[in-house]
Order: sequence, then C-alpha cells, then structure tokens
Amino acid sequence: MADIARRPEHRYGNRPTMKDVAARAGVGLKTVSRVVNGEPGVTPETERRVQEAIEILGFRRNDSARVLRKGRTATVGLVLEDLADPFYGPLSRAVEEVARAHGALLINGSSAEDPGREQELALALCARRVDGLIVIPAGDDHRYLEPEIRAGVATVFVDRPAGLIDADAVLSDSFGGARDGVAHLIAHGHRRIGFIGDRPRIHTAAERLRGYRAAMEDAGLPVQDAWVSPGSTDPERVRTAVREMLAAPEPVTALFAGNNRVMVTVVRALAEHPRPVALVGFDDIELADLLGVTVIAQDAAALGRTAAERLFRRLDGADEAPERVVLGTTLLARGSGEIPPPAA
Repeated sequence: MADIARRPEHRYGNRPTMKDVAARAGVGLKTVSRVVNGEPGVTPETERRVQEAIEILGFRRNDSARVLRKGRTATVGLVLEDLADPFYGPLSRAVEEVARAHGALLINGSSAEDPGREQELALALCARRVDGLIVIPAGDDHRYLEPEIRAGVATVFVDRPAGLIDADAVLSDSFGGARDGVAHLIAHGHRRIGFIGDRPRIHTAAERLRGYRAAMEDAGLPVQDAWVSPGSTDPERVRTAVREMLAAPEPVTALFAGNNRVMVTVVRALAEHPRPVALVGFDDIELADLLGVTVIAQDAAALGRTAAERLFRRLDGADEAPERVVLGTTLLARGSGEIPPPAA
C-alpha cells in the first residue's frame, strides 16, 4: 500500500532532468548546464562525473524552443511512412483525437520510406523530449530506440512490428486478409491468380504474399514464378508486371494487388485490357466503391486509435509486457473480385 501511495498520478515527462543529473553527480545545475551546452569553466574531473551521470540516467538535452505548460503538457511524436499515402490520413487523425482527449500535443513527420530518415526523425523527436512515440517503421532494426525507451519514452509501433527489439505493436491481419482475398477469387472459379505486391523486406508485404501462397496451397493450386511480382510500387514496374502476367502462355485470369498504391496502377492497367480480369486489392482506395473494386479493407482509424490508447496506458504507468495487437480485416465485394474466369 505504501508503494501505491507514493506512485504518481501519471508519468508524463517522467524522464531524467538536469536536476537529476546534478544530484547524481553532486554538482550544481549551472555546472550541468555548462557541460551539456559545451561551455567552459568546468574541471575535467567534474565534467567526467557529469557525463557519467548523464550516461547512467539516459539524460537527453531538451532542444525544444519552449515547453508548453499547464502543469506540463505531454507531447507525443508520430513517425509516419509517407504523408502523401491516403491510408495514413485517418490513422493520423485518430492518434490526434486520442492525444487531444488526454490533453497532449501531437507532432508528426514522415520517414519517406527511408530507414535512415526514420531514425533521424525519431531521435530528433526524442531530443525535443516527447513523452511518447508512435512509429510506422520504414526500417527493420530499431535498436537505436532502446536507450530512449529505457529513459522513459513510451513507444508503440503501428502497421508493422519493431525490428530486433521487443515493443508494443498494433497491426492489421495482413496474412489473413490476403488469404481471404485470394480464397474469394478461387471461390469464383479462378485457378491462375497473379500477385503484385510491395518490396518483400516490408513486413506487411511479406505477410500478404504469405497469405496469397497459403490460399493457393489450401486450394491445392500451383503457383508459377511468373505469377508473383513483389517490388517497388513504381507505376511503370506495376504496369509491366500486369502486362507480362496477362500476356504469358498461361495468362492469369485474376490479380491480387498487395496495397493501395499497387491497386491504383493495376486498375488503370486493366482499364486498357480488352477483356475483363478479376481483381481484389488489399486496402481501400478513394472511389473504389464507384469503380466496383473488391478490396480487403483494413481500419486505419482503429489502428491509430488502438496504438494511441496503448501509448497513453504506458504513459499513465501501465507496467506490463509488450503486446502485439492484431486487428481483423473486412472483404468488401463490389464486383471486380466476382468476375468469373473466361470460358475455356
């Protein structure tokens, strides 16, 4: 009971301060300030003690131009993959709504699908003393965040799991959704189904390809190498893949598109094709309902909301093992996925 009585009401900003460093090193605040800011007037021995305290405590200098105060306002950083991708709009908005409900400020930025830029942005947010991070990973090695997490920065990964560290993650069921989408095409008579996806190093892309293969295997159907085309979402690459699959000696009669950007290009390519080709895409796109495109829809807003709620549980003191939460997907049959294969 005594421990509970001493526990703070919340843990916003519960990170080492210069006051903590000063106390551990046995020096004044001004001395710590001089060391942190590289100012003269500190003996080598004193500087060594201060640096040692900084290292032990995991202290980071606050680079914010100012600190918003009402007591203290919590600040959360959101690292997106691509701000231009419409999938991230509702996700970001949901995170912002949860942050606002908790009286917190949200700062977001884009990694532009570059692991180096992701790391640079995440650490820049930490240097500005955000209390928590929500990260949509571009890279597959997140050990660079371990010191920040130890220093008290609550961190949740969304859409893709963290690489090489154990951390909270909120994901869509990419494997199950892709398997359901391909099974839907099989149920409508298709036996030669092509898969066009993103780079296989990306977790979601790899899971969707795995789901495609699982559905084909479940139905006892072979998969030819020519029917599988992972790679960049560059429109020309995707168009080439569509043309080659449809012009092969044994052309595919249906396509599964691995994400929204791939699907947009596939829709355009199929519009130029002389005969109907069945299509199911992973992710919804604008006007897909009017175009009659069958999709596996994931709830981007639910991903963002769940991740943000998980983050604030951590900030409010939840001390539990990291958890992976997987949200289900929904098949929306609109016509393109129900086109039958051509008559033999």
